Amino acid sequence: MEDNIRVALLVERDYDDSEFKEIVRAMNDAGVKVVVVGGGTQKSYRGRKRRSRAHADVAAVDARAGDFDAVIIPGGYAPDWMRLCQPMVDLVRRADALGKVIAAICHGPQLMVSAGIVRGRRVTSWPSIAVDMTNAGAEWRDEAVVQDGNMITSRKPADLPRFNRAILRALGAFREGRTAGADGIDQGSQAALGMGLTPIR
Repeated sequence: MEDNIRVALLVERDYDDSEFKEIVRAMNDAGVKVVVVGGGTQKSYRGRKRRSRAHADVAAVDARAGDFDAVIIPGGYAPDWMRLCQPMVDLVRRADALGKVIAAICHGPQLMVSAGIVRGRRVTSWPSIAVDMTNAGAEWRDEAVVQDGNMITSRKPADLPRFNRAILRALGAFREGRTAGADGIDQGSQAALGMGLTPIR
């Protein structure tokens, strides 16, 4: 595995706490550098369940798609805010144009719709936004992970183990037995939550 693999993990207010946490955990354990990219309205963002706070390393307006190997979009209510942030929309669109891995879970694919990159692509998502995906020209499937070229999507937190493995395989960083296990909790490291995330007590 290359030591310089970098992923942009997007964040905005009301992100899904568990999705953000487990993505960071899996990437860190595989040796992938996680850069938390915020919308720019705040320096840190609180999760939807108020269990954690994510600290942005850089604002979307200052992030360059070419600096990353992947852009990852967690769910929760955050994608609604992300869609209102033009620099985030542009980052996803440019990363896709460059052939970078674009991965989204739960409501995250909403940002892909705003970026105009789902037409003709096979995707999945949280079921309630399936109609948004099909209206945008995507082929929606009810599967734990759907990969179409550089695009990886999943439905819900229960799909996180497969979602994380799919991302790491696409990045060439997957190591069997060291990423998220069947229960969604990382088996190779039980250390702190990792980069960019602070528990709220």
